[in-house]
Amino acid sequence: MKELTCIVCPRGCRLQVDDNMNVTGNFCPRGKAYAISELTNPVRTITTSIRVSNRPHTLVSVKTTNPVPKDKIFDVMKEIDKLSVSAPVRIGQVVKTRVLGLESDIVITKNID
Repeated sequence: MKELTCIVCPRGCRLQVDDNMNVTGNFCPRGKAYAISELTNPVRTITTSIRVSNRPHTLVSVKTTNPVPKDKIFDVMKEIDKLSVSAPVRIGQVVKTRVLGLESDIVITKNID
């Protein structure tokens, strides 16, 4: 029996999952889907920041457009660490497409003029 805390909504249901992937403790169907996903293929959205090359001491926030497999997080972060942009940048601007060949791009999440 595995125990998880659901993070899909603020309720934070305490989930129990048996060896047959039967989920209990969830108050909505999203909890069941979260538990099964977390135990079979855990993924995370990465949020971080990169340098703005033409502005001293300035960073801009970025994120992955889709969650990436948990075991690839450090590899994706190594790729993100290599990135920089020049201002101006806009929310949604793609900095890198298909990072590491995954179905996820790196996009800007803050406007910098």
